[in-house]
Amino acid sequence: MTARSTAAPGRLDTVRSLVNTLDLEASTDVLATPADLSGWLTQASLAPVGTTCGPADLARAVALREALRSALGANHSAEPVPVDAVAVLNDTAERAALSLALTSASGWVARPRADGVDGALGALLVIVADAMSDGTWPRLKVCVNDTCRWAFYDQSRARSGKWCSMQVCGNRAKQQAWRSRHDAGQSD
Repeated sequence: MTARSTAAPGRLDTVRSLVNTLDLEASTDVLATPADLSGWLTQASLAPVGTTCGPADLARAVALREALRSALGANHSAEPVPVDAVAVLNDTAERAALSLALTSASGWVARPRADGVDGALGALLVIVADAMSDGTWPRLKVCVNDTCRWAFYDQSRARSGKWCSMQVCGNRAKQQAWRSRHDAGQSD
């Protein structure tokens, strides 16, 4: 994605960042190797320095990323999250052994009991659950441009944002619609 998309508030931006580790337009993936995943989890403060990841960890993280991308796509129209994405999200939660704990200051909070990569991926789900509770989750979306699918935080008043960037993907969609109308008018 050539333009910067709008950051999400607080820790929810970590979820946006994970989804954006794959740039469909540029065909680049920040999570190409297990070492890349280790570095990303450390940089995102989800795992301590020195956390090692294997190929199976990378496969689960990529599956979670794509399940979250599917879930963000559902945020455009408040449709149900696709069944295959739900299965990945539930598997991730189970591997993380998510549990509720009562705190004196915050009330009930979700926490992963698992360590390592499974715990780090579970921490991402905790961020999602918190965003669902505080109402910020529905504003985290992916660009409707199928060649983009970049995650962005919809700050529009009507919560109707479709594109990661009006200047890039929005402009492309409007030009394509104009060309279609113009071509249809030429064929009459």
